[in-house]
Amino acid sequence: QAKEVEETIEGLLLRLEEFCSLADMIRSDTSQILEENIPLLKAKVVEMRGIYAKVDQLEAFVKMVRRHVSFLEAHVLQAERDHGALSQALRKWLGSSGLPALGNKRWAPVAPTFELPVLYRTEDYFPVDVGEVMP
Repeated sequence: QAKEVEETIEGLLLRLEEFCSLADMIRSDTSQILEENIPLLKAKVVEMRGIYAKVDQLEAFVKMVRRHVSFLEAHVLQAERDHGALSQALRKWLGSSGLPALGNKRWAPVAPTFELPVLYRTEDYFPVDVGEVMP
């Protein structure tokens, strides 16, 4: 019986040794992961923050451009309403009325009162680096 107990203890010690070596291997793998991968992940987080900041700037720029385009579109529509449609319809009507003297007469252009609004320069928002310019 003592021999059986001794063999059982030997088997348990062998299993305990295997378990300890497995635990040591897991600890070393964990520390390796912490030492190698965590700094890489931190660097990626910093890189992504820069990308997020650029995306936020781009969204703000697109929003500003959208406002300018809407503003200019409203001005163009107003200018067409004020000047373009009436004069073109009048010219067509006079030309088709059979009155050659009035139809061929040049209309004196009205001095435009439209002033171009102050716009943005893309370079003010996205500075061009000499290294990034493609030929």
